[in-house]
Amino acid sequence: MPIDFSHFELFLICLLFIWTGFVRSGLGFGGAALGLPLMLMLYDQPLFWLPIIGAHLLFFSSLTIGSQFDNVDWRYLKKTAVYIIPAALIGVMGLLNLPNQWLLIFIYSITLIYAFIWSMNWAISSSSASLDKMLLVLGGYVAGTSLTGAPLMIAVFMRNVTKDRLRNTLFVLWFVLVSIKMTAFVVLGVELNLLIALALLPIAAIGHVIGLKFHQAIIKNDQRFKQVIGGVLIVISLAGLWQVLS
Repeated sequence: MPIDFSHFELFLICLLFIWTGFVRSGLGFGGAALGLPLMLMLYDQPLFWLPIIGAHLLFFSSLTIGSQFDNVDWRYLKKTAVYIIPAALIGVMGLLNLPNQWLLIFIYSITLIYAFIWSMNWAISSSSASLDKMLLVLGGYVAGTSLTGAPLMIAVFMRNVTKDRLRNTLFVLWFVLVSIKMTAFVVLGVELNLLIALALLPIAAIGHVIGLKFHQAIIKNDQRFKQVIGGVLIVISLAGLWQVLS
């Protein structure tokens, strides 16, 4: 453990991992996008949190798609991989080489953009093949850097994958992207914090189970959910940027 968290901070960390588990299974994406900025307010080291989030995502995505491989749009995954994976690899290199302050500014800025779009009840959307490719490349890069590229890629997948296959297809995509990131961490000697991830796994499982139960209700009220969360994330992102830049 690189830092001695207080009992209150440990309590907040538990709440945050319940939240990320809930969002991940409830929406099918966004656990990192909606959780990482909050975690960075407690400890401002992305390379501490990302391996933990990654380990959880690998575990829970495996559970979700383990018996539903037939309900995955493999054709579209293969089609988009040529745009997403190279961009993700470049993003991983940026994560491992950029100064920590730059990473914090990048993560909070990306989150602020998402938050503003959601709070205004707008949607990231695509209407052409060229825009699809741009969003996939950008989403892959952001995912490689901070695991928060899901909303960009979702805009493309929602238009090209049937609703009944969407969540499982996305979970396969997240599994592949996180596997790439975790492999890079191992090769380059980044501490994976696996014991911490294991200790937090039952905590995240609480949120995961709750999210599965409320998945349909969340999807039906998707816009309202994102609007409320967007307003909260604006405050958090601005506070985080102020803390980094001050």
